[in-house]
Amino acid sequence: MKRQKLAVRLLPDCYSRNSKIYSSPLNALRISAKLFLLVPLSLALGLTSPVAVAGDGGISHDAQPRIIFDTDIGPDYDDVGAVAMLHHFADEGKIKILATVASNKYEGIAGVLDVFNTYFHRPELPIGVPKGDGVTLGDPKHWTDAILAKYPHQVKHNSDVPDSVAVYRKVLAVQPDHSVTVVTVGFLTNLANLLDSPPDSVSPLKGRELVSKKVKLLISMAGAYPSGKEYNVEKDAAASKKAFETWPTPVIFSGFEIGSKIKTGLPLVQNEKIQNSPVKDAFKICMAKSPRDAKGRKSWDETAVLVAANGWNGYFSRHPGKVQIAPDGRDTWDDSAKGQYYLVEKMPPAEMESLINQLIMR
Repeated sequence: MKRQKLAVRLLPDCYSRNSKIYSSPLNALRISAKLFLLVPLSLALGLTSPVAVAGDGGISHDAQPRIIFDTDIGPDYDDVGAVAMLHHFADEGKIKILATVASNKYEGIAGVLDVFNTYFHRPELPIGVPKGDGVTLGDPKHWTDAILAKYPHQVKHNSDVPDSVAVYRKVLAVQPDHSVTVVTVGFLTNLANLLDSPPDSVSPLKGRELVSKKVKLLISMAGAYPSGKEYNVEKDAAASKKAFETWPTPVIFSGFEIGSKIKTGLPLVQNEKIQNSPVKDAFKICMAKSPRDAKGRKSWDETAVLVAANGWNGYFSRHPGKVQIAPDGRDTWDDSAKGQYYLVEKMPPAEMESLINQLIMR
């Protein structure tokens, strides 16, 4: 798989085991010595670590990132690809999923998350749904109704699960300091509410203090860069402004312009070996009803999960600064500020499509 080949590309072609130069014992010894020197060098430079680079303002990559996944899953179905990738990386042991929470309030969204968690053999994962003010946007293609009717799940109603902020606070409180990566691929309602949350029985810390103590990194599919107006930011603009302008840890944004060039899902739909999969069903139902998606759905949310698990290095470059959110949800970028980054395309979209198509084949 391409993400496994990234480290290999750092070495000269002569280090390939298929190369004739490796056949000589003396050459093999010389090569081993060079590799011995290259490995610590690459570690020092952050080349074998997906996120860590020098001068990153504290951004580093754990051996196994601990992830809270926050989604508006339903109105669009690239979230489904993101969920499939999330569980794929967890199955590989690359990440640990701490919770899956919703930023959307339509009735049934908690059950949808439970369907996927159950399908991927993690029915115990905490699920949360906003209980106060927030966005309520359903699924116009009714793929959520189809998978709720077809696949097993224990959560039947949104009222069966706690408020998303309560889940955040309970999960964060017991994690090691500066260890959690928050991944948002939906509205920023939960993050704004979390920052404003008061001390409670699970932590004596206010929300912003709890985030500052426990969260290492926020990765968000939100905004359009260097400026624009994007759905996830716009739908709860006040929350987006509060969350992004006051969030106390480094932030990496995957903007609209990144995922719009990457279309995935067609190989999954065409794969007859995969049966009884809610991932395949969601893509199949939606693609059949969307002529513009005949070659695949634009893959915004998947890129955020990819960076959370594998880091940005090798896939993207990053532009430093800080986002500014207007009252109507329009975003602009302040190059003079620090602490945030937006991704810039590096890997060709066709290669990224191939990679994501492999990862969602569940």
